[in-house]
Amino acid sequence: MRREALTIDHLGAQGDGVANARQGPVYVPFGLPGETIEAEVEKGRARKVEIKTASPLRVEPACRHFGQCGGCSVQHLEEQAYREWKRDKVVRALAARGIETEVAPLVACAPNARRRVTFSARRLGNEVLLGFNAGQSHRIVVVEECPVARPEIVEALPELRELAKMIAATPKAFHMAVTATATGLDIAVTGAGKLGERQRRSVIDFVLARGFARLTADGEIIVEAMKPTVLFAEVPVAIPPGGFLQATLPAETAMADLVENHLAGARHIADLFAGSGTFALRLAVNARVQAVEGDQAALAALDQAARGWPGLKPVTAEKRDLFHRPLLPRELDVFDGLVFDPPRAGAELQSRQIARSKIGRVAAVSCNPGTLARDLSILIEGGYAVERVVPIDQFLWSPHVEAVALLRRGR
Repeated sequence: MRREALTIDHLGAQGDGVANARQGPVYVPFGLPGETIEAEVEKGRARKVEIKTASPLRVEPACRHFGQCGGCSVQHLEEQAYREWKRDKVVRALAARGIETEVAPLVACAPNARRRVTFSARRLGNEVLLGFNAGQSHRIVVVEECPVARPEIVEALPELRELAKMIAATPKAFHMAVTATATGLDIAVTGAGKLGERQRRSVIDFVLARGFARLTADGEIIVEAMKPTVLFAEVPVAIPPGGFLQATLPAETAMADLVENHLAGARHIADLFAGSGTFALRLAVNARVQAVEGDQAALAALDQAARGWPGLKPVTAEKRDLFHRPLLPRELDVFDGLVFDPPRAGAELQSRQIARSKIGRVAAVSCNPGTLARDLSILIEGGYAVERVVPIDQFLWSPHVEAVALLRRGR
């Protein structure tokens, strides 16, 4: 295959360099703006890349596995340029919807902060591979370090690899989600196959001996030495197996502070897509809260935490699928503040109902700038004004960026 000379113009949305060629854009893995390269081009992607002129923005990656492991895409980008690239993802998404508002500087993410990590694993002969998938591949890259993850997760890698070997009852790849909690590591395995009785006893003994808090397999609790517990502000919450949790505590705190400050003084707040209470339990220090969530296990954890912690204002918990049955204006109008934090798909139907409500202040939290911009445009059409948007880095060196948008009804 013929090699081509290319100059990289800019960084793409997923972290690839983008070069403009005669046949259209060419995506260059780990390329940076301004670099000249030679490469083979196949279906719009560069292969066998040779850098002829390196960018001054190129820095030494923090991890020895970078380039093989698919978990990080931009460790090689200088810090300030990286922050501007992430902020620009939010700016571009808003601009595409015609939304003009203040976009704050990116709230940075420190290394070694991620408390929730999902490993891939697979039995290979008498051994088990444990690591992360290579970029755009199902091949597992065995990792010995991870500068993104919390130290207690990295330090446990040998024990986690041994546990994966003990629990693997299938030659197929499976997943091991590991969460660092206040009471120890919470390990949720999916797809590893059915445990035999002898295998189960050995696994239980191993988990107890290593001081792990809990092990679940495909939703079944195999052993729970201690309830895996996290703190939302000061409120302890026993999280359900495999339950959603913000990936880093600093990002969660930054988001919660923005929401609390924006809704300060509200007396009755709705928290939609509430999870296990990330926002609801903090807001309940000063206001009545109605938490609405479709996942029963998460809602039960929230409800139990609220009932067990003195000093909170009343918290009511409602199980409801907001994608199919959003709260209607007559239900929303009893609140004077609202926060919503939906999955990546956003909250289009619920936003249409909020837009018709009389709620004065709304905080929108999102992990997807595109669906956030769509939902904000619905709210703006309904009479809300976006006061500012704050991008937050929670997934360090990845293409993902969170954002919090603060809105106030204007008419």
